[in-house]
Amino acid sequence: MTTVSTAVPAVTFSVSGLDVPDEADILAGRQADLGSAFGTALSANLKTPQGQLAVTDTAIIADKNDQLLAIVNNMNPDFSSGRFQDGFGRIYFIDRIAAVGTVVTATCSGAVGTVIPAQSYATDDNGYMYVSLAAGAIGSDGTVKIEFQNLTTGAIACPIGSLTNIYVAVSGWSSITNETAGVPGSDVEGRSAFEYRRRQSVARNAFNTTAAVRAAILEVDGVLDAYVIDNKEPTPVDKGSTNYTLLASSIYIGVYGGAATDIADAINKKLPPGTVMNGDTTGTVYDTENYDSPYPEYTYKWKTLDAVSVHIKVEYEENDSLPSDINSQIKTAVLNAFSGSDGGTRARCGARIYGSRYIGPIQALDTQNMNVLSVQISLDGTTWASALTIGIDQEPTLDDTNIITEAVSE
Repeated sequence: MTTVSTAVPAVTFSVSGLDVPDEADILAGRQADLGSAFGTALSANLKTPQGQLAVTDTAIIADKNDQLLAIVNNMNPDFSSGRFQDGFGRIYFIDRIAAVGTVVTATCSGAVGTVIPAQSYATDDNGYMYVSLAAGAIGSDGTVKIEFQNLTTGAIACPIGSLTNIYVAVSGWSSITNETAGVPGSDVEGRSAFEYRRRQSVARNAFNTTAAVRAAILEVDGVLDAYVIDNKEPTPVDKGSTNYTLLASSIYIGVYGGAATDIADAINKKLPPGTVMNGDTTGTVYDTENYDSPYPEYTYKWKTLDAVSVHIKVEYEENDSLPSDINSQIKTAVLNAFSGSDGGTRARCGARIYGSRYIGPIQALDTQNMNVLSVQISLDGTTWASALTIGIDQEPTLDDTNIITEAVSE
C-alpha cells in the first residue's frame, strides 16, 4: 500500500482549538514536495513555473484551512453567526427576531382628558409613518407622553422635533412632537444582539424569577429594551441612579417598545401570582385556556421607560491629513456604536455608558491620522464625565445634534 506524505504542516487540534500552519510554512512545504518530486536542484524562484504551482497550491490549502477555522469558530456561541448561530438559538427554543421599526417617545398635546387610542398615526418630517403602541390620556398640563413606532423597519433615525404631523385626527388631540430622539430600530436581529438575548434566555424556561420575566419580555415583538428587578424588603427601597422607588415586596419591570397586550401576556407567563408591581402602564390578560366565559382577567403593571437624551463630546488631535468630513464621520460612528449597529453592545436601560466604548470606532475611521484624546458623556450637555449610569426607569437616546466634536491643536 502506497504511503502518501507531504512536507506541508498538518492541521491539528489542541486544547485551544484548531491550529493551522502559517502560509509561509505551507509554501515552504509545497516547495519541498516539488523538490522531492523533480529533484533538489529545482529552482525555488517563485516566478518559475514550479514556483507559481507552489504559490497556487499554498493559496488553495490556506483557503481550505480558513474555511475549517470558520466552521470550528462557529461551534462556539461567542463567535457563531448566520445559520450556525440560528442552530444555537434553536437549542434554547428561540428564533432570530425579525426587523423592527424605530421607537420614539412623543409628547402629544390637546384638550385635558382626551384619550389618544392605541394605533393612532403620525408622520415625521421625512414622511415615515408611526403608530402609537398604547393609549394615553392627556393630563392636566395638556400633554401626555406616548410611544410611537415606525412602520418601516430598520435603523431609521427620528431626530429631536421631527415627529410633528398627526396623520389621523383624534378629537381633542392638537399637536405632536418628540423631545428626545428615537431609539433606532433594526434590520433582522444581528449577531451580537442575538447572542445577548440567547444568554438572557437561558432563564426563559424558568418561572417566578426576574431573569425569566425579562427573557420573556425581550422576546416580545417590538420591544427594544427591558429591565426587571425586585425588592425583597418589607419596606420601599430606592434603586438605580435615579433612585426610583420600589414598593415593599414588589417587582419592577421597565419596558421600551412593544404593544401593551403582548407585554402583559409575556409577564403573565412568567410572573408568580399575587405579586405587587410598580409602574405607570397596565395591560390585561384573559385566561381563555382554563376557564369558560366569563374569563378571569389579570391586570399587570409596568413602567414605560422615560426616554432621556444623552450628550457625547469627542475631542481629537487636530490633523490636516484627516478627511474634510471627519466630524460627520465621527458622529455616524458614535451613533452606530450607541445603537449597537457596529456589532458591539448598545446603550441600555440601567446600564453604565463608558466614553471608552466609542474610542475604537472613532479611531478606526483613520488609523493613521486619528488620535482620540477623550470621549465624555453627559445627560444635560453641561456636566461631563468619562462614564455615567442610566436609571432603571430611563431609556437612553442619542441625537446627532447632541454629539459634539472638537479638534484640539497642540
